Amino acid sequence: MRLRFEGRSAIFALIWFVVLVWLATAGANLGWMRGFGGDVLAVIWLYCLLRAALDAPASWLAGAALACGLIIEFGQYLAATFHWQIGNRALRIVLGATPDWLDVLAYCIGFALILLARQARLALRPAGS
Repeated sequence: MRLRFEGRSAIFALIWFVVLVWLATAGANLGWMRGFGGDVLAVIWLYCLLRAALDAPASWLAGAALACGLIIEFGQYLAATFHWQIGNRALRIVLGATPDWLDVLAYCIGFALILLARQARLALRPAGS
């Protein structure tokens, strides 16, 4: 693994970031799409961000993106268990405050979508390229 800059992944990361910001700010009336869909997209966004900066196998980067989501969810569980609170409202919105198994499911779906998209892309690639 080494550092690099990959423009296509950076563009995708920027697009997904804009979608996530839109969901967090203007998407309040979208119900489950804001929460569940946002968590799925958060893993995909983080994967694109990592892929833009690191030269590593796609499965490793996808696993790292999933691990970040799971670590945040575990932190939410610890915060709820020990009655810790994040004082900064914006950070509380970004990181979340309530642990939920549906969030874990959303992260896993995002991880699976990354791997499926990668497999589809490889399958559609012309032979010898």
